[in-house]
Amino acid sequence: MAIAARFTAPTAQGARSFPRQFAHAIDRWIFVFMAASFVAITLAGFIPDSLEKIAAVQSHARAPFPAILHVHAVLMASFLLLLLAQTSLAATGNIAWHKRLGAMVAVVVPALVVVGFLLVPVIYHAAVEAVQHAAPSARGKLLANLARRENVLLMQLRMGALFPVLLAIGLAARKRDAGLHKRMMILATVVVLPPSIDRIAWLPGTFPQSMWSTEAYIVLAIAPMLLWDVLRTHSVHRAYIIWIAVSLPFVAVLHTLWDTPWWHATAHHLLAG
Repeated sequence: MAIAARFTAPTAQGARSFPRQFAHAIDRWIFVFMAASFVAITLAGFIPDSLEKIAAVQSHARAPFPAILHVHAVLMASFLLLLLAQTSLAATGNIAWHKRLGAMVAVVVPALVVVGFLLVPVIYHAAVEAVQHAAPSARGKLLANLARRENVLLMQLRMGALFPVLLAIGLAARKRDAGLHKRMMILATVVVLPPSIDRIAWLPGTFPQSMWSTEAYIVLAIAPMLLWDVLRTHSVHRAYIIWIAVSLPFVAVLHTLWDTPWWHATAHHLLAG
């Protein structure tokens, strides 16, 4: 019990570290800031990438986007905007509307997970067809892209498993532990940001050779919330301990299998069938 208290209980010293009104305002609005920053990261990654791909489609340099990709984009955008709306409603005290809007999570999240898994083979098959129909001079680049997609499958499997599990933990706590609920909703969302992070061209990183830089950016993305919690309470909220404990096995598997011959063979078998 003493160890648990060390991680979860705000100390009197921590509570007195900031002027009360200032601290309470940040307590409310830090979650809105986190949700808004996730939207910004997504836009920074996908807008330039999408514009480039749209131009390639218009010039007939690549095939049109599959319909399921548009569905996935709409669902992901809906979830991020829903998170931003929910945090804003909670910050402004509109709890009744917060609860009503929360019912949409039960629709958007399962649809997002299912569509995400359906999208993976569609994109992979398109990459396989591109290799099969490519001129010999372009085949090397397309084969490298195919290998990258096989590695990315590991990331997608991790997101598809962790995202609903962490959300379920957060939703289960909404009535008995508001602090855990709020933090877990943010921590669940950050695990689906790697596709956005890896598309931000000006960020230095190790992708696609490895995911280590992406892992660092994930931690950096939650740093404002984490640092505020530590400064405010002089302790580490148990939400972060749960997040690490649940995520660590998936992180270990991803980095163990990334770019190994066994994984490339297995991924090709799973996706190309």
